[in-house]
Amino acid sequence: MSAEFATTAFLNGLFMSLVLIVAIGAQNAYVLRQGLRREHVAAVVLFCAASDAVLIGAGVAGMAQALKGRPMLATVLAGLGAAFLCAYGLRALWRSRQPGALQATAQGAALSRAAVVAQAAGFTLLNPHVYLDTVLLVGSAGAQYAGSLKVWFVAGATVASVLWFTALGFGARLLAPVFARPRAWQMLDALIGGTMLVLAAMLARRALTGA
Repeated sequence: MSAEFATTAFLNGLFMSLVLIVAIGAQNAYVLRQGLRREHVAAVVLFCAASDAVLIGAGVAGMAQALKGRPMLATVLAGLGAAFLCAYGLRALWRSRQPGALQATAQGAALSRAAVVAQAAGFTLLNPHVYLDTVLLVGSAGAQYAGSLKVWFVAGATVASVLWFTALGFGARLLAPVFARPRAWQMLDALIGGTMLVLAAMLARRALTGA
């Protein structure tokens, strides 16, 4: 395994995870809210990042097992993943034409660490999209890699989650005014949409050529 291949797998996992988790949603709003409250932020960040790592790892491992000895299935899943990313990318580009903002308030009674983590679990694990994104989409993409490259892919995806949730939770007081501006989210959606389309093209190439 060359360092170049490992780096490519790591960066693909990093970018794919980032473009999927950086979006206006209940989980991000909750992490931002806890950051504004400065209430058990580390626990929330750790839970959200660890959940992503476990789900992505399970997805890659499960998909890898399902794809073992089935090259046609691998090609089909890579093609479906490319189509899904393309649709997501176009949707993000469409969102960039319309104003939107991530709002989170810092008011409310103080909660225990257990209650805060339980709420984070609800926003994370009761959302069906998290399984579609992490287990199916990212899992099928990571399963295309051979051997230890899968580990590098999962590592990249995990780093993306850690960086994002850490920035959102601990940088909440700095980031909240930015995220409250519709123009900022329009620019971010445009960037995400373009990145998703690039990743879709890369996954489509892998489906067509097996490279």
